[in-house]
Amino acid sequence: MTRPFRLRTVAAAVAATLLLTAGCTARDDAPSPPAATPSVTATPGATNTVDGVPNPFGAHWDWSRYQQFGPYLRRLAGSATYEEISWCEIERTSGQADWAGLDEIATRSRELGITLHLKIRTGVCWATGGTARHTRGAANKTESAMPTDLGAYQRFVRSVVQRYGPYGVREYAIENEVNAPSYWAGSPEDYARLVRAAAETIRATDPKARVVDSGISSVAYGMGVADRLVRAGRVPEAITAYQAYFQRRVGTRGQQIPAVTGEAQLRRALGTETNSRSLRFLSVTESLLTDRTVDVRQVHFYEHFSGVAPLLDYLRATTPAGTPLQAWEVGQFWRDGDGDPASRAAEMVKTVTLLAAGGIGEISWLPLAYNPNNAAGSEVRYGLLDPDGTERESGRMLAALADAARGATVTPLPASVAGRLNGVAFVRGGSSTLVLWSASNTPVTVPAAPGGRTGAVGSPLGAAGGGTTVTDVPVLLRADQPVEGILATVR
Repeated sequence: MTRPFRLRTVAAAVAATLLLTAGCTARDDAPSPPAATPSVTATPGATNTVDGVPNPFGAHWDWSRYQQFGPYLRRLAGSATYEEISWCEIERTSGQADWAGLDEIATRSRELGITLHLKIRTGVCWATGGTARHTRGAANKTESAMPTDLGAYQRFVRSVVQRYGPYGVREYAIENEVNAPSYWAGSPEDYARLVRAAAETIRATDPKARVVDSGISSVAYGMGVADRLVRAGRVPEAITAYQAYFQRRVGTRGQQIPAVTGEAQLRRALGTETNSRSLRFLSVTESLLTDRTVDVRQVHFYEHFSGVAPLLDYLRATTPAGTPLQAWEVGQFWRDGDGDPASRAAEMVKTVTLLAAGGIGEISWLPLAYNPNNAAGSEVRYGLLDPDGTERESGRMLAALADAARGATVTPLPASVAGRLNGVAFVRGGSSTLVLWSASNTPVTVPAAPGGRTGAVGSPLGAAGGGTTVTDVPVLLRADQPVEGILATVR
């Protein structure tokens, strides 16, 4: 769940802290294509993403704190991120658009070598009519509502695509977590109508652009996982999946995520007003994917890593073949979490590597660094950095994964080690880099391989002449051999 901010404030903060030179950002309505290009380019044949983003591991951050975050973000070069924008915020008065803040963001993303995606929301204002019912954060963000004039909405969407295509923006999500009333005031049918109007305009304006769904919330995906299994008559599996997925959520939203031990309890949970709404929006999202109105499926996931397997099973069953899967929001929701930094970091590694091995092409951790002044008053979602930008152990580990994956082909582990090892492999030329941990409480030995080096994720690697013992703590193993050869004699 995003925590957006005012683009106008961002423009001022970035300009003040970074001393932007005059003319580095376009200011008129049709900017010239930027002269600079990212320093990191895709490796031919890399298969980690469809559009050649050479590093699947990125983050989402607060641009007003760019000065503190910039050094770390450069370590994630080659990844992708997104920015959420609002028609009502950019065009506060009809016909008078202020692009300054978003121009700065697009420029800085390009300079970092990070691909920018945009999430286009309407908000509530003159363009939609009505009065907002939900406001969030210091910026007083509101839900979105249906535009009163779809033609005017399409003209705004066209201006966004025309302006930011030259910056390398090629993916546009329509709205955010529409299953939540605090983000979308309309019906599922309204949302489908809005997406079709936006998709028509985006494709007509830039044939290379791709349309992305709103990104249904992490909790709603969990309800979808359980609901699908119940409908298929697989109730025991549904209960097991629900318990794995929501092990840290039970009770955090009253009766919306109750403890479930039996079929009756599960059916009651799925039937609440909130969860029924989420399932309807999941259904309409999947219909938009099926009819190819939407090109890319956006995943949000904030649960324990044991929830990844049921999520991937659900996505495979409900996503049209060939549809790219991208996780624009991945994090670690844990209210009053008591995990130490080492265990929190290890869990982060397990979550993102399982997603990558499962075919998720882009994975953005959120938040990069938590805001100590947030409404919750505590770090409910775990950051990779301290608020001042200091790297945590989790930050070092994600940067190490980015180094291993950049320009490589992402490869799941072979079936021969299923049940013994979990993880993922990154193959580049004749070298393979594996991230591994034991699938059980039993240590697993990976014999020495030519050129083998091993160590903790995020730490310097040492020679692995005597082989590598893999426990439940992820390790990184690099060798000059194909993945199958490295793991052929695992014991």
